[in-house]
Amino acid sequence: MSEKFSFIGNSLRRKEGESKVTGQAKYIDDITMENMLHGVTVRSDVPRAKIKAIHFDPKIPWQEFTIVTAKDVPGNNYVALIENDQPFLADGETNHPEEAVVLLAHPNRDMAERGRQHVRIEYEELQPVLSIADSLAKKNIIWRQDNIFKSILIEKGNVETVWKTAAHVIEGEYFTGAQEQLYIENQGMIASFDQERGVTIWGSLQCPYYIQKAIKALFNYPEEKVRIIQTETGGGFGGKEEYPSMLAGHAALLSMKAGKPVKMIYSRSEDMAATTKRHPSRSRIKTATDKNGKLLAIHFEFVIDGGAYCTLSPVVLSRGSIHAGGPYACDNVRIESHAVATNHPPHGAFRGFGAPQSIFAMERHLDEVAYKIGITPEQIRRRNFLKTGQSTATGQVIKEDMNFERLLDKAFELSDFHAKQKDFAKTNAHSKIKRGIGFATFMHGAGFTGSGEKTLAAMAGISATQDGKVRVLAASTENGQGTNTVFSQIVADAL
Repeated sequence: MSEKFSFIGNSLRRKEGESKVTGQAKYIDDITMENMLHGVTVRSDVPRAKIKAIHFDPKIPWQEFTIVTAKDVPGNNYVALIENDQPFLADGETNHPEEAVVLLAHPNRDMAERGRQHVRIEYEELQPVLSIADSLAKKNIIWRQDNIFKSILIEKGNVETVWKTAAHVIEGEYFTGAQEQLYIENQGMIASFDQERGVTIWGSLQCPYYIQKAIKALFNYPEEKVRIIQTETGGGFGGKEEYPSMLAGHAALLSMKAGKPVKMIYSRSEDMAATTKRHPSRSRIKTATDKNGKLLAIHFEFVIDGGAYCTLSPVVLSRGSIHAGGPYACDNVRIESHAVATNHPPHGAFRGFGAPQSIFAMERHLDEVAYKIGITPEQIRRRNFLKTGQSTATGQVIKEDMNFERLLDKAFELSDFHAKQKDFAKTNAHSKIKRGIGFATFMHGAGFTGSGEKTLAAMAGISATQDGKVRVLAASTENGQGTNTVFSQIVADAL
């Protein structure tokens, strides 16, 4: 560590660590308010349908409940994000299973849950689209004119000039499924509505500005009438990036109608069924190499399943497309990408943001290419690694000093890769339980996709307090990555 720093580079006790390990930290379900109600969501159970009627079982004392449907929305019935296509509450039709149709609130949490079990939605079912292939084929049009949320084309050189003269042309198809973020703390929000002051939201979340934007549109409110307060957040990994806007809107609508604070906490089963997941993907890759495995052309068709509404699919597609070519030098590249609509619950943010899907496909494909032309996965990568002065699939010239081969050597050394590979091959021949070891090489952007840093115009500031301390002001949340402590270290050394 440089002598310049007293705090940066040292492992300090986390600022919030003691309160968390002693159980004193207040997560959203630890918070209660006077006269608070408990809210629940009544959801659709079919992929696609028109709503014919909503039936409330007369056995339940509905006069004790606060009931909200789409007709109660005071402003815009959409979750404001990239496209304003996803309703807070289904109005006349549902486009995926688990779509919110009715909201209920009651002073007793168990009674709220009992009420949910006694609401029945009557449907006229419609033909759904449930696969990437059917969406691309326009089997049914379920979003705009063509089921396409976003398309991207990246071209470098001309792949068509290579196929006939290459020593090896190999094609493959690769799939990834949806993936649950599985944060320890389930989704949860509390909302308090006041006619004069507006809406205040407390919750487990990653992006308070997303929620503020969505609530402003929902109520047609100016910025100063929507306050978002992040409580201690028990993990997010992208799952608490855009989805909390939906839950915050539901709690706020119930609070508006009830005139009381409303808490909504999902059960684990509801959370896993209804919230956003990593986008499923389909990748078709065609590569051309010379006789030694040097890449001459890459044609990569990359498609992700966005689900019923757009959410963050265009940004996820962008990062997945940008990273599809990997850390490899190739003069001829064509990457065609699409984010498509299906009648699954919407998919959204998840760590890696589209890149894990395309990276997985490219790495598996390179292994297949290596085996088919008679070299090892290690050899094909070493023969194709980008070097300083060469350009990526997107045309970015690498100006920084880098050495992928040295990095790979270090990874093999630290993992004892080659020895384990031989040992596993020997023991696997005589054992029912098989062991394996593999590797992948890739690069990943640590920042906003594309020109995000230029357009974001992020700001930070500090202010001195009367008791001689310094307050750090930044538009970042703490959801496990150590922001509170790290920012303090940076400012302490800077001052």
